[in-house]
Amino acid sequence: MPNIKSAEKRVDIIRKRTLRNTSLKSNLRTAVKKFDESLNRGSAEESSTKLRQALVAVDKAVTKGILHKNTAARKKSRLTKRLNNQNTQS
Repeated sequence: MPNIKSAEKRVDIIRKRTLRNTSLKSNLRTAVKKFDESLNRGSAEESSTKLRQALVAVDKAVTKGILHKNTAARKKSRLTKRLNNQNTQS
């Protein structure tokens, strides 16, 4: 337990930020998981909609400081590539 008042404040701030970061990471993973499920079902239109939602979630994670911009670019590229490969196989 911190003895200094500013250290006590930092503990509270870190707790709040950790909750926010956890929530945003969860939303990101959920969006990607929904995209995966739509790909497995084979619905092209639904998959493209879910891809857009996943890309928005990735971009939000970058603006909130959850992901580095290069990591986000890599994730977006891989997700898009998976959708394109699925469309060409069908």
